[in-house]
Amino acid sequence: MKRKPARAVRQPAPKTEPRYRQVKAHVLALIANGRLQANDRVPSEHALTEALGVSRMTANRALRELAEEGYVTRLAGAGTFVAGERPASHVLRVRNIAEEIRARGHEHSSKVLALEATKADAHLAERLQLRRGARLFHSVILHFESGQPIQLEERWVCPRLAPDYLKTDFTRTTPNAYLSAVAPLHTAEHVVRASMPSARVRRLLAMRDNVPCLVIRRRTWSDGRPVSLAELTHSGNNYELVGTLGDQ
Repeated sequence: MKRKPARAVRQPAPKTEPRYRQVKAHVLALIANGRLQANDRVPSEHALTEALGVSRMTANRALRELAEEGYVTRLAGAGTFVAGERPASHVLRVRNIAEEIRARGHEHSSKVLALEATKADAHLAERLQLRRGARLFHSVILHFESGQPIQLEERWVCPRLAPDYLKTDFTRTTPNAYLSAVAPLHTAEHVVRASMPSARVRRLLAMRDNVPCLVIRRRTWSDGRPVSLAELTHSGNNYELVGTLGDQ
């Protein structure tokens, strides 16, 4: 009896890794071997499509997933950057920036760029519930974290609630600490936006070209009366806001 010839067993073809994962692996390799450092710009979608022969959609998915996983940061209109250890502020709390920096184990210092009396224009008068032309205190302070500029703080303060504001040495304390002592905070309003900085702001915060800034506009009240209006500006590629709602 003749034996039937054995049938050849067909081996499954090796699975090809999806192209978007290949793009992710390429970018992660650039980071792992040191060719890309923290805050460096990652190759654009167009550059990745040219270098790796993938579609724009594939490159977009790869960068989007890397951002979701925390390896990179994507900034609209500016590009994609390698994520680093980023200074963070809690969006739901009003904290002293000096305390935030010390909590990270770093040193806080500041430079007073302006400390003066001024008059409320129509916008400031409306925001601080004053008459137009009313006297205000105005300060501009550049805050540093271990020698690196991290925040440009511009603030307008109601004199009746903080009469010694212009006499205070803001290289030794912060406006937040002073105001918390003389007019304890009861209510705060935060408005957060991204914008492209002026040449002056870019220079003061040592920002690279085409990097947007993160601006927090903060209004505070004490006993139902407005105390101050502050505009806090940070470089968008090395600062973030975090917030948690609900019980822990």
